[in-house]
Amino acid sequence: MKKIIDAHIHLDRYGLESVNEYFSADDTLQLVITVSKDFNSCMNNLRLCLNDRRVQPAFGFHPEQDLPSDRELEDLFNWMAAHQDSMVAVGEVGLPYYKKKDSGGSPLNNEKYIDMLEMFILHAKQWNKPIVLHAIYEDAPIACSLLEKHSISDAQFHWFKGDTKTIERIASNGHYISVTPDVVYKQKTRDLVSAFPIGQIMVETDGPWPFEGPFQYKKTHSSMIHKSIKTIASIKKLAINETYQLLYQNTFAFFSLN
Repeated sequence: MKKIIDAHIHLDRYGLESVNEYFSADDTLQLVITVSKDFNSCMNNLRLCLNDRRVQPAFGFHPEQDLPSDRELEDLFNWMAAHQDSMVAVGEVGLPYYKKKDSGGSPLNNEKYIDMLEMFILHAKQWNKPIVLHAIYEDAPIACSLLEKHSISDAQFHWFKGDTKTIERIASNGHYISVTPDVVYKQKTRDLVSAFPIGQIMVETDGPWPFEGPFQYKKTHSSMIHKSIKTIASIKKLAINETYQLLYQNTFAFFSLN
């Protein structure tokens, strides 16, 4: 069986009556890493996990939103500390590229976003957890510098976009990338896969984010990953079964899954 793991999904946003409803659509889907947007999202993902262990949660605060208050952030860290045994990673965390772009420049609190990211990095190190990053384009080198500062190698740059120099930096530091179904129809993503070591690649959907190309107008589901893997196998000139196995093992090892 060509088993898959969805390395990055927002499962709590699907409004499922049962987790089995999602998994039953593809019997090759073994596990999903469901990332969190905020405190409520963390709690919802924990509930999903407690109901079905095929759901593996990451807890964090998505950067493309207003900063939490100091008290809210403290409450989140305290809750994460209390539930650290239930999470496989810290995430989704990072820097607000799109929020900055929409505002026409740097947010007034950009340094505070950087400080918050560093706090999450420090907590991930304290809890011995990998970290799931939203850090693209010019934000990625900032994230790399913070990871280097604190000697963190277990980082996943999800749906990464950036220049060649940063791609090489991420790879040489032992970090991972996770690739969405847009690899099927976007040349930039295909070029990223071509340049990156196969041993440091995972596959994801970032669902329920909608995709184009052959997936246009379709509800995002982890089953789309099969087309991603076939494309990656073609780019890397690997046998399809070997590609399935490598991507599965990469994800399984990175998140220390059981």
